Amino acid sequence: MEIIDHNKKSWEEKVKQKSRWTVPVSSEEIDRARAGDWSIVVTAEKAVPKEWFPELEGKKVLCLASGGGQQGPILAAAGADVTVLDFSEAQLAQDSFVAQRDGLTIHTVLGSMTDLSMFDNESFDLIIHPVSNVFVPDIQPVWQEAFRVLKNGGSLISGFMNPVFYLFDWELEEKGMLQVKYSIPYSELDYSSPEEVAQNGYSLEFGHTLEQQIQGQVHAGFVIAGLYEDTFGGERLIDRHISSFISTRAMKLRSLASL
Repeated sequence: MEIIDHNKKSWEEKVKQKSRWTVPVSSEEIDRARAGDWSIVVTAEKAVPKEWFPELEGKKVLCLASGGGQQGPILAAAGADVTVLDFSEAQLAQDSFVAQRDGLTIHTVLGSMTDLSMFDNESFDLIIHPVSNVFVPDIQPVWQEAFRVLKNGGSLISGFMNPVFYLFDWELEEKGMLQVKYSIPYSELDYSSPEEVAQNGYSLEFGHTLEQQIQGQVHAGFVIAGLYEDTFGGERLIDRHISSFISTRAMKLRSLASL
């Protein structure tokens, strides 16, 4: 099974179904961002701390695997020079829609988060990478490519799943029970046949270890300069016990003294 092709199709369907992560921000939110009142999320609920951002005016920002008309338009309205990369044409269309509706300039690029060869070294001041590396089996290329295209002194703000999330049987969670069923690292292909996956139409997900998520960034050359956790906002049973999301701020520094 071609994992990327399958997940592309599933996201095209999510756009049609108006999944939460495919609904563009409103013109009112864009107006507020232009006036300096803005925030974005890279997990489910918590806004990224404002102190994690540089002064955005004129900064080159890559929204990595971040289509959907959400983070990119807000940052563009706040003054950044924004490029949005996503493997879903329908998701990129949402960013183009907001740009046209509200008079923003947003560059959209169709491509995979694991291959940023269309960008030169040190092209961006900031990379925004919301929860999306769950859709690729190997995330080290994501960290390596992000480090390459980021300018020295720049930062990568990422959201990803706490691997604990993938331990449980989610059909039982809907019945009010949390029961460990799976192992980490998690691959949906280990538990479902390609035929079953194709039939259910869901995105293929991969639960990566904390070592792959955090040490993977360090191995690529980053220094971890911030971290917070997040939940589904109380919507799910697991929220009573542990946070399902983690966000990190990773910096590309020549010297630790630059922190």
